[in-house]
Amino acid sequence: MRAGLAGLQDADAAVAKAQAERIRSLAALAEVATGQVARIGSRDSREREMPMRSLAAEVAFATHVHDITAQRELGDAHTLVSKFAATVTALADARISKRHVDVILETGLPIVDDQVRAAWEETVLDYAARQAPGRTKAYARQLAEAVNPEGMTIRHARAAETRGVSVLDLDDGMALLQLRLPAAVAYGIRDRIRRQARAIRDAANIERTRRAEAAADPATEDEDQPVVDDTRTLVQIGADVAADMLLTGTPAIDPTTGEQLPGGLGAIHAHVQVVVPVLTLLGKTDAGASLHGQVPIDPDTARHLAGTAPGWDRILCHPITGTVLEVDRYTPGTDQRRYLQARDQHCRGFGCRQPAHRCQIDHNHEHHDGGPTALTNLAHFCTRHHTLKTETEWTVRQLPNGTVEFTSPLGKTYTDEPPPRVMFIPDGDPPPF
Repeated sequence: MRAGLAGLQDADAAVAKAQAERIRSLAALAEVATGQVARIGSRDSREREMPMRSLAAEVAFATHVHDITAQRELGDAHTLVSKFAATVTALADARISKRHVDVILETGLPIVDDQVRAAWEETVLDYAARQAPGRTKAYARQLAEAVNPEGMTIRHARAAETRGVSVLDLDDGMALLQLRLPAAVAYGIRDRIRRQARAIRDAANIERTRRAEAAADPATEDEDQPVVDDTRTLVQIGADVAADMLLTGTPAIDPTTGEQLPGGLGAIHAHVQVVVPVLTLLGKTDAGASLHGQVPIDPDTARHLAGTAPGWDRILCHPITGTVLEVDRYTPGTDQRRYLQARDQHCRGFGCRQPAHRCQIDHNHEHHDGGPTALTNLAHFCTRHHTLKTETEWTVRQLPNGTVEFTSPLGKTYTDEPPPRVMFIPDGDPPPF
């Protein structure tokens, strides 16, 4: 055990040193992009952002991550080396772990005064060397609040600008809907949902009591009384109530009522693209379907959505690779978009999962340079990756099998293959129609 523990500590020290070197390497790369930005005379914000985006894409391809992840790591590394140099040194000396570094960056960044932040960092590092990251975070946050010369009002107003909505995909056809809101609003929403859930649960309990009394005394039974048998937990009821309100409620502030949008925002309904294997649709197998070609959903939901769909598209796939060959409809423009959406499913930028319906269709060989509007020259790119390809030295070409080949400003070549598709394998049974 002593030998094993010593080996673990040696390995952790080596990992910490390597992580510190990685941070410094990322910071050196970020410094190159920062220098490029400094040489740009234009004040256009998008033009000044392109060097860092291009660098992030290069790092993303080289390290197999999304370029947004790479850009965030580049920014964090540059901040750590320039504003928290002592923390990077402590990591290299294995006094702290990478988790401690993340805590110090998160809690110390709001301190805008360099001298105050340096003194705060020194105190927190002494504490972090003896404590776990969780305790360090609580201590560092409390100390930062005490020494930060910038008031809470200003910091909260700035933080409120980051509010938004996001979805995190989970297993088994589930997803986590996240709202980033001011704390008072978030807790108010949760409290209201809990109150409504309790009211529903209490109504169900009253109904159970009534039914039990009726069973004990048939003379009191009222046949006209509706039967309610709600077996959901309080948490499940709360989730269902929130979903009902978000999907069916009409916003209190609705600037689009009238001629612009009859019915207003409350008339807007969700639109989804569902890919359903035919045997699942027919109830022959229990295999799941997919939402936007990437998020798994359960068979019952898929069949319900298919039953109310205004139309279906039959997709023929290559029997070996699964690559889409053709679709039913063929009208210029419309059918090409159908084909490309079925083939690409999402943005073809490396690591990007932006659904195809939220992307732009790009001419890989630019149309103004003679590139044809053909399936072999078109692919979906989100705004971020379309802009990267258009406004930097990155180039893109498409291979015959739909693979997209990227060439970076450094001359390195990377490829993105079409997503694999579900194939329909015929069996010996006659069709059920």
